[in-house]
Amino acid sequence: MIASIINWHLVWARITSPGDVFLHALWATVYISIVAQVLGILLGLVAALMRMSNFRPFRFISGAYVLVFRGTPVLVQIMFIWLIIPGRTVGFGAFTLKQEVFAGIIALGINEGAYMREIIRAGIDSIDKGQMEAGKSLGMRYGAIMRRIVLPQAARVIVPPLGNEFNNMMKTSSLVYIIGVYELFGDAEQVFSSTANAAPFVAVAFWYLVLTSIWSVFQAVIERRLAVSEHGDELSLRERAVAVWTEGGGVMRLGDWPFGAGGRWRGRS
Repeated sequence: MIASIINWHLVWARITSPGDVFLHALWATVYISIVAQVLGILLGLVAALMRMSNFRPFRFISGAYVLVFRGTPVLVQIMFIWLIIPGRTVGFGAFTLKQEVFAGIIALGINEGAYMREIIRAGIDSIDKGQMEAGKSLGMRYGAIMRRIVLPQAARVIVPPLGNEFNNMMKTSSLVYIIGVYELFGDAEQVFSSTANAAPFVAVAFWYLVLTSIWSVFQAVIERRLAVSEHGDELSLRERAVAVWTEGGGVMRLGDWPFGAGGRWRGRS
């Protein structure tokens, strides 16, 4: 049954000799994912700070943002933003983006920001409140305290789930095909329409696996640099890679957890 719907020679050809058109689609998937994730991080940071603000309207706006964009399908958000952005291209000085690409990036970034808000807020909340008070006692402004003291420490909590979010972003980016963006899934769909064979979808699954596996290695390296235990030992790269691969990343041994009793930051010994 499977052999009748999958041409394995075509699968092999799509993997070993993808062609320039495919490489263009691959590049589109990569840069859309990266830009959308960066946008999501920035929006998540702003939303997290608004959620922690003493100004009630800011907290309300942050809560409404999360409620709407986490409570509705990403596909609906992509279609809505695509419909409200006018024109065929969007210019940014020396370069331009097609309207559908820009809409896809904005939609994915806004949706990601709603999830990043909770990740960043949890990371900031995990830092001992005494850190903020110590910064204030030194005469530092709120922004300087967050930038120089709180966020660098919170990064150890934020980075593992952030890595997982980017992994998901690369796969979720396939949804922008619905508005006409030519990326990995769109390329597979084009080949399928001319061959009526499932081979291009098997091949594109392989390429998504390659992308996520490469990112898992990068994530393991980043986590290894951040995961310093109380005694100063580090997880090996192999241990990190296995943790990322088998459990979705962000796995810390008890000795690597950056906070001691009472949530006190331990830092390097």
